Amino acid sequence: MTKQELAKRYILFIVSLFFAALGVAFTKHGELGVSPISSVPNVMNCKFSAVSMGTWLILWNCVLIAGQIIILRKNFQPIQLLQIPLSFLFGWFTDFGLWIVSAIPTKIYAVRISMVIIGIVILGFGISLAVIANVIMNSGEAFVKAVSDTTHREFGNIKIIFDILNVTMALILSLIFFDFKIVGAREGTVLSALFTGVVVKICTAKLKKPVETVLSGK
Repeated sequence: MTKQELAKRYILFIVSLFFAALGVAFTKHGELGVSPISSVPNVMNCKFSAVSMGTWLILWNCVLIAGQIIILRKNFQPIQLLQIPLSFLFGWFTDFGLWIVSAIPTKIYAVRISMVIIGIVILGFGISLAVIANVIMNSGEAFVKAVSDTTHREFGNIKIIFDILNVTMALILSLIFFDFKIVGAREGTVLSALFTGVVVKICTAKLKKPVETVLSGK
């Protein structure tokens, strides 16, 4: 791989972060829950709203990066520290996305569920670009891979467990912070869990060949 192609791939990854963050912003603004991996930061933001959603995402991603270091120890590759600045970018992009969608009224349930659906599509599109870029994993996926490699269990199975644990933690925090009420993890979270992967598969299948052509310059 040439340096030029590698640079293109990192640029594509940054673009993918923007779209993924915008997808999170859409689902967040719908107030019906976000994707499983963003559920804990979402509940924290609902409770401590003085700290932005993007900042909570940065903090959560840093926790996951620290988790990778603890799990992998000597096997943790220094290049993966790039996840830190990229996590900051994702957080900033999320706050920017929330600013973009802030003017959209969400009093009507149909609008809110539409925001979730649009968010899922945009998020899936962003993730597919990251898959095609194939340079570095986001902290959530990298944490799952660290657990998978260490335990020698299938990545997909660990990912399912990881998502369930994220939602479970979000629900527990919600019950603690909001007097046994569920806040920040609702039907939007379920929809995100069920359909984001489907969107990723469709977008990756459609985009991989033309985007790879642009990246390779062939």
